[in-house]
Amino acid sequence: MTEFLVKHFVKDYECVEKMSVRTAYGILASIVGIFCNMFLFIIKLAIGIGVRSVSVMADGFNNLSDACSSVISFIGVRMAGKPADEKHPFGHGRVEYISALIVSFFVLEVGFTFLKDSLAKIRRPQELRFQLLSVVILLLSIGVKLWLGSFNRKLGKKINSKVMMAMFTDSMGDVVTTIATILSLIFFALTGINIDGFVGIGVALVVMWAGIEIARDTLEPLIGEGVDPELYAKIEKFVEKYDGIEGTHDLVVHNYGPNRSMASIHAEVPNDVNIEVSHEIIDNIEREAEEQLGMVLVIHMDPIETRDKEVLKVRAQITEGLEKLDENCSIHDFRMVRGKEHIKLIFDLVVPISYDEKKRIELEKQLSEKLLENDARYQFVITVEHSYISGKNEQQ
Repeated sequence: MTEFLVKHFVKDYECVEKMSVRTAYGILASIVGIFCNMFLFIIKLAIGIGVRSVSVMADGFNNLSDACSSVISFIGVRMAGKPADEKHPFGHGRVEYISALIVSFFVLEVGFTFLKDSLAKIRRPQELRFQLLSVVILLLSIGVKLWLGSFNRKLGKKINSKVMMAMFTDSMGDVVTTIATILSLIFFALTGINIDGFVGIGVALVVMWAGIEIARDTLEPLIGEGVDPELYAKIEKFVEKYDGIEGTHDLVVHNYGPNRSMASIHAEVPNDVNIEVSHEIIDNIEREAEEQLGMVLVIHMDPIETRDKEVLKVRAQITEGLEKLDENCSIHDFRMVRGKEHIKLIFDLVVPISYDEKKRIELEKQLSEKLLENDARYQFVITVEHSYISGKNEQQ
């Protein structure tokens, strides 16, 4: 069904890098979400009134909230697809994150409202009516939500959409709450004990947690995330494949919405190559990065020694010594200044952002002591910095 809808309602559906195609995917997901959730809301509201179940009605109004969320998602996707203008030179892509944040507030509000209603039901319980048809329809609801969740997940992965992945999480939360509602009705039919209010509290808490998860996932790119390790490796590999580039470091990516990024990176070039030759290589990489990666890439040239055997030997000693001390760290921008009595080693030491000041100083001290074992004439000018890659393994 997913492939059928995509092929019939998204023109050029395979060209997911195009903004118009991405917008079409978002509109399709929103319309399908509105239709499915409104259908479930009407069905559950009717059942809830019929069997006098607050948990069923809470589940239904959660679907209504999801339908409203899909409306907001629809508006957000349309606005995010607007081209760049004078006031917004990087486009309007972050509107998609803002719309997802608004969705999270709707979800939280619905959860909080039914938390209050469930508490009231516990204080003043009402008689339930068990109907087998109600259970059958709620099981149908689970099937619809499972499909809708799968639909959002497939499309979200295809176009790298945090909003759609959040809607997938919300759909899975709905599946859990509906199952809980069914169990409460069956429990009442078997025992005559009304636990509807308690189950309603559980439903409300799950809904509220889904809202918090959506808010957290959409706030991260708005606040500013570290570089995704896969994206880091992709950009690094792209730049380093060119002849004349010896290595890269200091990659920073600024996100202006899905598939809208600006990045900067330092590219190491041989210091004995004419600067105009290296500059031409850099220009070509920047131009082709925009064409092939779909991002604005700004490259800073770092000249490095590639022939002096003594310099290369000392750099290898530093790299080897650092690997033994901490494999999560690295160096770059290495220079060696030879004097009559001293040899000055100048380089940047990259450590994970999680390292505190004490750990950084200790690592710098241990590395210096280890290198002095090779030559007591060494003096060090070390600049300690952190990488911008996200995740626990922040290797540079």
